[in-house]
Amino acid sequence: DTEGLQRIKEENQKHYRRAQRHQEKKEKIQRHNRKLGDLVEKKTYDLKTQYEHLAKLRRTHILELTSVIFPIQEVKTSMRDPADVSSESDNAMTSSTVSKLAEARRTTYLSGRWVCDDHNGDTSISITGPWIILPNNGDYSAYYSWVEEKKTTQGPDMEHNNPAHTISAALCYATQLVNTLSLILDVNLPKKLCNRQVKTQQGNHEFCGENLSRHRFTRAVKKLNANILHLCFSQHVNLDLLHPLHTLRNLMYLVSPDTENLGR
Repeated sequence: DTEGLQRIKEENQKHYRRAQRHQEKKEKIQRHNRKLGDLVEKKTYDLKTQYEHLAKLRRTHILELTSVIFPIQEVKTSMRDPADVSSESDNAMTSSTVSKLAEARRTTYLSGRWVCDDHNGDTSISITGPWIILPNNGDYSAYYSWVEEKKTTQGPDMEHNNPAHTISAALCYATQLVNTLSLILDVNLPKKLCNRQVKTQQGNHEFCGENLSRHRFTRAVKKLNANILHLCFSQHVNLDLLHPLHTLRNLMYLVSPDTENLGR
């Protein structure tokens, strides 16, 4: 029994010495982990600082881009309410007729159905200049109406101020701006839209090439609107300001100096 007790004591001493070595290793590992934790914290802070610096640079580049090359602003059009004009010409007009005219002015026939236009049709959004504008309500029917008319009318096109020309130019500039913004912000766009004058298997690139059919035009506009909304979501633009059909207005909110997260 004494010999057995002695062997147990010796084994316990070996285990104790081994436990001490393990404890020293544990403390060493803990010190190493604390150093790594401090290093990671410092690197994380440095990375956050670099992200903030990069966001400021992106914001500066975007604001410079949209103030010098692609200025976007709201254009007021001086249109009188038809209800007011009619009431002036006919003093006997009833109030119900006036209200019906006002309601008619607040609606727009868009893609085969009547939609409400809160902006009353008296504003447009311009890009690169006040002469290149898009309707505020997203109604681009003037473009494919003009294309259909050109199919039946022969001869050179002398209508330089045709709304279809300004719509096509505005959408082309918007596409170019969106593609440039995606590069600056390093955000991949969900839809591919070309803004270069090149030939593809489907023909010229959207908006600035040959006249598009209604189907191709509507499809290209939907892709452009989807890309703009994607950029707005990535920069945390207030969702209450966005509308899926308001192409340039959504862009205007995106590149506005009031957008706090622009450049993230």
